Amino acid sequence: MTLGGLWLFGLGFLNGSLTSGTGLFVTLLLIGWFGLDYKRATAYTMILVGLFWNGAGALTLAMLTQPQWSWLPMLVLGSLLGGYWGAHLAIKKGNPLIKRVFEVVTILSGITLIATALR
Repeated sequence: MTLGGLWLFGLGFLNGSLTSGTGLFVTLLLIGWFGLDYKRATAYTMILVGLFWNGAGALTLAMLTQPQWSWLPMLVLGSLLGGYWGAHLAIKKGNPLIKRVFEVVTILSGITLIATALR
């Protein structure tokens, strides 16, 4: 537990300093180290990374620069609808679907990062 907690601390530090992308590693850590299933690991990642880590980052950035407030309604609406739809599918279809979607998103994210780096 202690070592896993240190890993989570390190990922939180990276999330704060490098901004995005660490949620993938948090999900993998929760599955691999702590033995959670995909559905539970994704739920914890949404809470830990989405709410707390990114929320703290958003507050910090809002104090440093002027946010684009006109984007906020659509971002909140998209987040609420996507969260509801994702939770509905996770409950209805279970871990096999969550695992496949997670794998596809992970691979596409990797391809995107490699393609961006090669430009």
